[in-house]
Amino acid sequence: MPRIAVIEDDPTTSAQLAGWIRAARPELIVDQHFDRDSAEAALRRERYDLVVLDIELGRERNAGVALINEINKQGLGTPVLVVSAMPAAIYRSIMKALDAWDYLQKTTFDEAEFIETFLDILRTARLREPKGAARAGDDSLQLDPLKQRSAMWRGQRINLPLTAQRILATLHERAGEVVSYEELFDVVKSGRNRDNVRKHVATIRDAFRDVDPAFDGIENIPMRGFRWTTTG
Repeated sequence: MPRIAVIEDDPTTSAQLAGWIRAARPELIVDQHFDRDSAEAALRRERYDLVVLDIELGRERNAGVALINEINKQGLGTPVLVVSAMPAAIYRSIMKALDAWDYLQKTTFDEAEFIETFLDILRTARLREPKGAARAGDDSLQLDPLKQRSAMWRGQRINLPLTAQRILATLHERAGEVVSYEELFDVVKSGRNRDNVRKHVATIRDAFRDVDPAFDGIENIPMRGFRWTTTG
């Protein structure tokens, strides 16, 4: 039976997150832990399919970081979804660098967004084979959500949330073709409007330019959509 850990020191928030998970997937076993010590012991004792955790636990400001490091040391590839009050603009890239799969900032998401992100991570983690591998002759971009949990561009990690990763994989899979806004709506899943898609594409471009300032591999096709143009 799939087992989930919710590591959150606030009882109300813990109950809310656990309740959302149980409502969406009643067959899942959800363990709730409220401090670093009990969570650390459980992580060593149990094999979790997904861990939802806060960064701050009680008076320990970075307890969540220590727990992510503990998970990584196990080498099992356990996916981690961070849910924290810390500003996403600052902490998302930090958590991705630690191999967390995604980051949600408290008070900025609702049940639908949490469940969508949670289930998407769960599906991705269960993939038997990596998808979205770079095409033959184009090894500049490597997409392997199961093993890397983020894109690699010319040997450097690109920090992207899961929705942006899905958009990037779709564009890259259809390199040279225009991918319409309507097609990307199916990838975005929530917030299905052009402004939201453009924001995700802007996030992708910014992430690439963090490691490659000259990156210009995504073309905007006015009124239609976007096209991946980079081949090397």
